Amino acid sequence: MSDQPTNGADQNQATSLPMNILTQYTKDLSFENPNAPHSLLPGQQQPQVNIGVDVQVQPMGEDVYEVVLGLRCEAKQAEATAFLVELSYAGLFQLPGLPQEHHRPVLMIEGPRLLFPFARAIVSNMTRDGGFPPLLINPIDFADLYRRQIQGGEGEGEGEGGAQDTAF
Repeated sequence: MSDQPTNGADQNQATSLPMNILTQYTKDLSFENPNAPHSLLPGQQQPQVNIGVDVQVQPMGEDVYEVVLGLRCEAKQAEATAFLVELSYAGLFQLPGLPQEHHRPVLMIEGPRLLFPFARAIVSNMTRDGGFPPLLINPIDFADLYRRQIQGGEGEGEGEGGAQDTAF
């Protein structure tokens, strides 16, 4: 009877993610408010916001990779740009003991998923500090983005270990 909890603990241990986050950092950040103060005057229409997402993976050493989550948020009021935020937020990830064929999916899905909350907060603060309401980006399904990228370009971008630069 005491074997059951041990087996359950072993199963939980086997399903944990074999990934270490070594560090994370802002690689590049830009905020433009080209029509201020006119875009901030009372009575201006609500801006239409388009958000672009880009994920890049670069090998840095033995089982160590840089994952860069790129966000580009452009808001327009009529035809004029209200604001533009461009952020490259990165992390160094180590995958000790993970078979090479699993590196790419883990890095392209779990890497940006772990970086996203921090990047989202930076974008929110930048838009708020620029005079606009904070832009709160909805959660992103990185697994779905990865599946669509694989279906759209099967075999493209495959490098040593399948972890070379890849963009969505």
